[in-house]
Amino acid sequence: MTTPNELRLLPWSGPGDKPCYLSTDDPDGYMSRLADNIEAIQLGTASELLEEASEALGNQDTSLDEVRCLVRELTWALRDILRVATSRGHLRATSDPGESAY
Repeated sequence: MTTPNELRLLPWSGPGDKPCYLSTDDPDGYMSRLADNIEAIQLGTASELLEEASEALGNQDTSLDEVRCLVRELTWALRDILRVATSRGHLRATSDPGESAY
């Protein structure tokens, strides 16, 4: 098992929106691969939303309701991406302690 400072923050939350962590010696294990796949989906979704937001901002016919919906989706995506960045920063810091995570 990994030590407590090597726990991986998973890209989903548990009950009460509490963070979930993975403790394993196997970065190619089922849960690690599942987390990697979900992170990839989250990053792809954020990229698509960013493109959609750029188009909506450039279109004067975009309604206020459409903008509100887009902002809500962007907020969810940003929360997911922040979790991915935090997790990857921690993973990098524990895999190479001599190198900064930034």
